[in-house]
Amino acid sequence: MVLLIANQSLEKNMKRSQEIFMAICTGLIVANIYYSQPLIPLIAKEFGIAESQAGEITFLNQLGYALGILFFVPVGDLIERKKLIMAVTLICVGSLAATTFANQFWLLGIASVLVGVTSVVPQMIIPMAAALASPEKRGKVIGNVMSGLLIGILLSRTLSGVVGAHFGWRGMYGLATIITLVQLPLMYFFLPKSQPGFKGTYGKLMKSLFEMFKYHELREATILSGSAFACFGMFWTGMVLWLSSPAFGLNSDTIGLFGLAGALGALFAPLAGRSADKRHPRKAIGLGIFVLVLSFVIFYIFRFSIIGICVGIITLDFAMQAIHVSNQTRVYAILPEARNRLNTIYMTGAFIGTASGSALALIVWKHGSWPGICLTGVVVMALAAGLFVATKKRYVTAAIAK
Repeated sequence: MVLLIANQSLEKNMKRSQEIFMAICTGLIVANIYYSQPLIPLIAKEFGIAESQAGEITFLNQLGYALGILFFVPVGDLIERKKLIMAVTLICVGSLAATTFANQFWLLGIASVLVGVTSVVPQMIIPMAAALASPEKRGKVIGNVMSGLLIGILLSRTLSGVVGAHFGWRGMYGLATIITLVQLPLMYFFLPKSQPGFKGTYGKLMKSLFEMFKYHELREATILSGSAFACFGMFWTGMVLWLSSPAFGLNSDTIGLFGLAGALGALFAPLAGRSADKRHPRKAIGLGIFVLVLSFVIFYIFRFSIIGICVGIITLDFAMQAIHVSNQTRVYAILPEARNRLNTIYMTGAFIGTASGSALALIVWKHGSWPGICLTGVVVMALAAGLFVATKKRYVTAAIAK
């Protein structure tokens, strides 16, 4: 009862300044794991290795991020979130500094894993934002914070490319170290304290993750978002191959600018959140699935048009926000005291989807090029739509019972 009263008190104290800071913070920190992508040629040149070997840094960032989601994010239900967030951010500063000054490639690899592990702070902040928000505004708040995260992901490559070209790859990581360090005192002033909702050991905490699979809504949300993120990863991997092919012949710097179109699409996240607040989130999810299929149709029809591809990117990102934000809104409502653990399961599914989509894009590209990727995107979301329609009866029955 005391915990419930404390959580309700937090919800009433949600401030606009906190919401804005959380959005900025999530974007700046998650960017740490994407800076490396445009810097691969520079890293390869300095260490005298092949670009394919230097590209392992990107994989190590992602590997660290996956480990952080699995082993760090659930701890937010066990200990006070603000302390956890600040502690992990401090370690992230040290990891970025180690990356900046790494003089051996193997040292850079270790530091890259640590950067990934400690860049999961956004996945701790989003559940905190959900707890702070009043129930009728939770979707809107999640959408606003997610806008910051997605813009950070999409613009990180553009920033990294520009800074790397003028100051080298170490200059980018030095800047990232400073950016992350500056956030620490701001976290102290802007982030509220919160009471943990789990009483027990870390082992019991991790074991409880498996018990949460009993919630059908969590399983469905994870599968649907995993499918959407698979298409997301498939598109961004395939797009680089398509735009750098003889059909366009664009270089990496120019391709990186397409992230600006993606950032524009990410601004639709608050609209998706408001829709989830006013209506049942499943309606926004259904719309998102339809629009995501439409985006791959646009990519195919206008595959030789830069403008057409940009329109498709904006459409794709709108669909992603409708699906992702709406799913997060309903997932966080399942068990308020376990939001970090719910987020761990949900985001692990999303991460697996993204990685699988990127791998699938490379396979499909060899056999079907860009048209094959467009067709695969339609098929993946058609299967997701089948699941979505098949489970509709369960919710209709539940609504009638109420």
